Amino acid sequence: MASIEIENLTKRYGAMTALDNVSLKIESGEFLVLLGPSGCGKTTLLRCLAGLETPDEGEIYMDGELVFSSKLKRIVPPGKRNLGMVFQSYALWPHMTVRDNVKFGLDVLNLSESESKDRLDQVLKDLGMSDLQNRYPSELSGGQQQRVALARLLATKPPVFLMDEPLSNLDARLRMDMRVELKKFQAFTGSTTVYVTHDQTEAMTMSTRVVVMRDGQIQQVSPPSQLYKRPENTFVADFIGMPRINLIQANQSDGKNHLYSNGDIDIDIGWDEAPSSIVVGARPEDLKISKKELKGSQTYEVSSVLPNGPETIIQLTKGGTILLARIGHEIDVHEGEKVTVQFDQKALNVYDAKSGALLGPPIDTDRTN
Repeated sequence: MASIEIENLTKRYGAMTALDNVSLKIESGEFLVLLGPSGCGKTTLLRCLAGLETPDEGEIYMDGELVFSSKLKRIVPPGKRNLGMVFQSYALWPHMTVRDNVKFGLDVLNLSESESKDRLDQVLKDLGMSDLQNRYPSELSGGQQQRVALARLLATKPPVFLMDEPLSNLDARLRMDMRVELKKFQAFTGSTTVYVTHDQTEAMTMSTRVVVMRDGQIQQVSPPSQLYKRPENTFVADFIGMPRINLIQANQSDGKNHLYSNGDIDIDIGWDEAPSSIVVGARPEDLKISKKELKGSQTYEVSSVLPNGPETIIQLTKGGTILLARIGHEIDVHEGEKVTVQFDQKALNVYDAKSGALLGPPIDTDRTN
């Protein structure tokens, strides 16, 4: 296992800044996911860690060793950083069998023949590839090719795993299976893992912490549950969650600091120390839907009903405002029907309308526990 420290890292491609003064500490043995939209800098950051890209500024430490420094002009080459990497394309040798592809990583380590054979046999067994070891990549499914790439990485036992969207080429069901396997492998080896993805489901289900990036900058670093419940700005709030969060821009109403309105709906945020203009974030499950009148509720029209197995997603409209709500099978609603909506006050996140930054009540124990 090894820790990683990134200090003030900047990487430019001509006039474009791919990484903008990024600093991050990755704990030894953790599964850290870099998440964000295309072009946010997550793959560039991973490649800088691997030594495949040279930053313009900053420093990188791996297990206390300085592997890159712009000031000291120090660049440790990829082969000496004691890490392994799995690429999106798998990067398998087409003319080599499964066994030879996995053995290739071991040959680089110059191990004894007996130790190399023992490691090779064990990793093929662990990944269920023993019966396929004499096949070529063209004779394997996408999931099997992915296992070969993982086997090559695991056989070398590096203290750091770097993974660049390794599951993106697989179908949905196989991706789910491989998420489980990857999480098991990482827990078994204890290796520090940095995993790049644009898929928030992968990030939320596999990681110990998630780093959300945008335009080369880190927006938030949090465990998955905190990232979902308490996004630190409106970008993170809008990016995380499926279906998306409801973001409602509102202003103080009737001189009451805790009551806000957008002209269609009124929202009581429950506390007074907020600016006059805010954005209220409410997850679809934080809207209580009823066919009866509830205290503090308002009437909406159901404009769409989307059944989704154990739950149903409904779209609600009131004036020009559109909201999404998540409901169970205990309530049956239909398009065009009128329902009442009550916001779960304790679950609301409140943001400054100008900066998009998260605000919070003076005492916020319910959300931090």
